[in-house]
Amino acid sequence: MKLYLKYFSIHVKSQLEYKGSFVLLTIGNFCMQFSTFLGVYFMFNIFHEVDGFTSGQVLLCFAVVIMAFSFAEMFGRGFDQFPRMLANGEFDRILIRPKSTIFQVVASRIHFVRLGATLQAAVVLFWAIPNSGVTWHWDKILTLCLMIVCGTLIFFTLFCIKATFAFFTTEGLDFMNFLTYGGRDHGRYPFSIYGKEVLWFLTFIIPLALFQYYPLLYLLGMEDSVFYMLTPLIGLLFFIPGYVFFRFGLRRYKSTGS
Repeated sequence: MKLYLKYFSIHVKSQLEYKGSFVLLTIGNFCMQFSTFLGVYFMFNIFHEVDGFTSGQVLLCFAVVIMAFSFAEMFGRGFDQFPRMLANGEFDRILIRPKSTIFQVVASRIHFVRLGATLQAAVVLFWAIPNSGVTWHWDKILTLCLMIVCGTLIFFTLFCIKATFAFFTTEGLDFMNFLTYGGRDHGRYPFSIYGKEVLWFLTFIIPLALFQYYPLLYLLGMEDSVFYMLTPLIGLLFFIPGYVFFRFGLRRYKSTGS
């Protein structure tokens, strides 16, 4: 942790070297995400419910997904740059160092301009909390925290899987964007609205629904079982195949010779 904080400090200093650029990029990121919020807002001016969910309930779901994704994108930026690390030989230097390869990839890039999206999600969340109809007790607060934290880690794992494909193709594969950025965009609404087949896929294959849809039902009082509260923790099992796949790719890595 001490070493990661050192990396963290270095990235803060480097990105604040040009403060004006940093502020403008952060504001731009905020505005880009705000446009997606406006899409949800204007839709509810026409339709007052979506699959039985009110605007406040949907915006609660929206805020959780955007916040989780923005944290994952901010701290998982190294995975986004991973194909370039393979191509320019930077990954070869990582392999000869004594620290974990995943740790070094993660610590190599932190993208603080994603704070704009995080801020926008926080604004929506603070509005949605009193307008969602949730009776907030300690268990509901804990559920909300689990949704955000576990959602961040699940998206983080998806970024890791996307980066791992570069071991086999040199370049990253854009088809994974439908699970990362697509998961963020479609996660603006409860996943149940897309049909049973999609909900099944996002439960048992790519567990985005485990941190978004099922705990949301518990928050809203639609389900009383504590199991729904704990589904985000079950979603963390997704780490296992993600890590195994990364190790599988690492064993088959061949240097580019750069």
